[in-house]
Amino acid sequence: MKAACACLATALLCSGVEAFVAPAGSRALAIKSSPASSLAQAGARSVASRQQSCAAGSALRMSSTSQVDSAQPTLEEWISFAEPKLQKTMIAMFAACKEIAYKIRTASCDKMACFNEFGDEQLAIDVLANNVIFENLKASGACATASSEETPVEDPMGGSGYSVAFDPLDGSSIIDTNFAVGTIFGVWPGDRLVGITGRQLSAAGMAVYGPRTTMTVAIEGAEYAHEFLLVDDFSGRHGQWVKTNTFSTIEDGKLFAPGNLRGTQDNPGYNQLFNYYLDNKYQLRYTGGMVPDVNQLMVKGKGIFVNPASPSASAKLRVLYEVAPIGYLIEKAGGKSSDGEKSVLDIPISTTEVRSQVAYGAVGEVDRFEELVGTKMYTPLK
Repeated sequence: MKAACACLATALLCSGVEAFVAPAGSRALAIKSSPASSLAQAGARSVASRQQSCAAGSALRMSSTSQVDSAQPTLEEWISFAEPKLQKTMIAMFAACKEIAYKIRTASCDKMACFNEFGDEQLAIDVLANNVIFENLKASGACATASSEETPVEDPMGGSGYSVAFDPLDGSSIIDTNFAVGTIFGVWPGDRLVGITGRQLSAAGMAVYGPRTTMTVAIEGAEYAHEFLLVDDFSGRHGQWVKTNTFSTIEDGKLFAPGNLRGTQDNPGYNQLFNYYLDNKYQLRYTGGMVPDVNQLMVKGKGIFVNPASPSASAKLRVLYEVAPIGYLIEKAGGKSSDGEKSVLDIPISTTEVRSQVAYGAVGEVDRFEELVGTKMYTPLK
């Protein structure tokens, strides 16, 4: 406070205004007019000292900001190591998610759905997100085939090089409440999205549309998973994707996100696992949106997300659009994935409709899931 007053006083002195700090106990700054010539004689040394002090402080702050910005590569700078057509495919997905983020922020919602404009049409936000991704992939020239969870068929994109499967807006049922939602995608080489596994992925990504818009990606040729922030501060980098984090480890930790809790009623292993979390005072961190619930594992560097099957609540997560891409991210980030007995990356994707139960997180936590839940109420695909 004193430093701020001193700088303000300096500025006022330079403009021919006399300033003095009010007596102790008062925070007011009193000001009155005075000839600039008499002030110059009375306080020249003090003015010069304060000017130097304020200037030095401002220069330090500007220098610090500049250094932070210059140390953070943009998406285009960071991804330059990748195969050219893979670069184009990834950049197309980043462009699509940037547009989706804006459409979500400006959507109109009622109790049933959220809407926004797409050309001359007013579309539900999940349909709009679907269209935006298809348009960007077609424009890339590097995408041969694409498939959306909204329309689970293989659609030709007119390009060549890679194929993309995506969930355009995971969590669309909670978007009207302004919870965080996201986009999930996986990129495979070639022109097929069936007869494959997650082991063949060339890249995967997960966008989070929350208070900030981020995208976490993993890509062949780069270790770990990497987070990018969509800059939205009207600075010189406004609208750019800037790398902000590298995720390399997910450790055991008392944080859990339990999906399909109804399954605890008729899956004894899941009920036992859930009670283990409660008895050991784990922190419950669950929103109902898989993207933010899984993203927190990488950001916090600990914990587990589970979504087991049960006789009354069968596995619902599609391997092609959600399970395999997220498994690729989690394993690249130093964690483990499982369908109850093996990595989700080893689940054969014979059709676009293949579904699985899942656990993502720290190795020790996922091992516990396999031990207690396993495949007792679920038959995994071989």
